Amino acid sequence: MFKITVYSVREVEVPLFHELNKYNYELNLVQERLSKANVAKAEGSNAILVSAGDDTGEEILEILSGYGIKMAFTRSVGVDRFDFAAADRLGIQVANVPNYSARAVAELAFILGITLFRHISEATNNTHGGDLRIHTSYFSTEIDKATVGIVGAGTLGTAEAKLYKALGARVLAFQRHPDPTNDAVEFSDMDTLLKESDIVSIHVPHIPGKTENLIGQPEIDKMKDSAILVNTARGPVVDNEAVANSIKNHTLGGYGTDVLLDEAKVMDKKFDSLDDVPNQIDKDLMKNYPNVIVTPHMGFFTVPAVTDMISTSYENFESTIKDGKPVHGVER
Repeated sequence: MFKITVYSVREVEVPLFHELNKYNYELNLVQERLSKANVAKAEGSNAILVSAGDDTGEEILEILSGYGIKMAFTRSVGVDRFDFAAADRLGIQVANVPNYSARAVAELAFILGITLFRHISEATNNTHGGDLRIHTSYFSTEIDKATVGIVGAGTLGTAEAKLYKALGARVLAFQRHPDPTNDAVEFSDMDTLLKESDIVSIHVPHIPGKTENLIGQPEIDKMKDSAILVNTARGPVVDNEAVANSIKNHTLGGYGTDVLLDEAKVMDKKFDSLDDVPNQIDKDLMKNYPNVIVTPHMGFFTVPAVTDMISTSYENFESTIKDGKPVHGVER
């Protein structure tokens, strides 16, 4: 029987791994993230399945190769933690899940944006401290009078755009190669989007050297002082230091993010206090709460999305077993 060791399995996901296992794979479900400390749990397996925060660097891949494992697949979109040079050298195939329920991340981005737009986090922070006054800073327009800018109008960006459009907002989008059939958005250049939007939401991949700090101080300077920035893509896509400084200087209205820098050092970890977070820029950013809302990379964490991620991963394995290559092999 084909055996798969699956890392980073949360308790609520266990039933789905079994219910969706129509090919009757032998499953070794491991709660912890893949690391040098637990890679031995994969010994005796034919393949591994990881998630975004697992270590798939050269040393881990060499150990897996020594176990005879030639498939190291991820059930996430991102593959930035894979050492592809090592994988190619060792003959290890890599596959991912390029698409899953678009509503999952789109809904979280929308909720972060609308929460900051209507100053809900600021108001609840005050009321929970006993201050029930209506502060001037709560004064807001309504979403159907606002403009929302979507940077990256692919599947996820378009799904979020439709949520805003359903509420009557004007939705601009920047896309390097606009889809003329996409009627959920009004395509524009980046400068126009930044200058006119009340909420800017980012849905672009992290490509080192290309999309790092795509939104930095020059871009923030073009935005309204009251504008809300939302990032559910990847931490390095935004210059977090520039965001933190702009919030402090009141030249940016708020920031909602589901991603941070150095996520491998913080994901699924509980710190005694914010001061124990290892990245100083992340700490400075989060100290700007309630104008900064940080969620723990939970955009994918819905039943439909996780179902898609597991099902597609199983199809990747079955295709590789039968035809020698996965449905969604990672091109590089």
